Amino acid sequence: MAVLSIRMIGDPILRTPAAEVTDFGPELARLVEDMTETMIDVQGAGLAAPQVGIGLQVFTYRVDGVQGHVVNPVLEVGGESQGESDVEGCLSVPGLGSYVGRTDWARVTGKDVSGGDVVVEGTGMLARALQHETDHLRGTLYIDRLEGEDRKSALRAIRSAEYNRVTSRTAAQRSRSLGSSFTQGPASGGTASRSTGTFGQGAR
Repeated sequence: MAVLSIRMIGDPILRTPAAEVTDFGPELARLVEDMTETMIDVQGAGLAAPQVGIGLQVFTYRVDGVQGHVVNPVLEVGGESQGESDVEGCLSVPGLGSYVGRTDWARVTGKDVSGGDVVVEGTGMLARALQHETDHLRGTLYIDRLEGEDRKSALRAIRSAEYNRVTSRTAAQRSRSLGSSFTQGPASGGTASRSTGTFGQGAR
């Protein structure tokens, strides 16, 4: 297994809908292993294949001790909005976080690396993760779901010269683990409008 490089906002693959997986062979299994190791290394709650430069419908997740992956996920959502229960961020948009109106329940159905059926259902944080990662496979980032002043603030931050320094610093920090086996270290703090996001620890 190896730690992979995470693509940052501005990379076109993050805006490109991912392709359906049709080959459930050893390459897919290796991808999921590497994505899982990468997700753990950066202390994330989820990671989608486009975030590591692979345009396939695959994501991994790790929430409250529950860890897994889904291939070709189909998302269902329901229930009330979670409102401002938690700040959401993204490993591909480091150092920023905001409240996103995710529903409190979600379920994905799909496949595992062997082509077997998978169903993952949850509320709260897990529901948020399932929605967030499925968005990635559609070429959508969490900032696209922001409205009003939250959206304006996030876009201003991303366009600023300081944000370029944040992404460069984050890339340098992550590069220390690239290609290695997993060794977990403390998350590094980032400069953020709302500090730590749910799907990325600070600017790590």
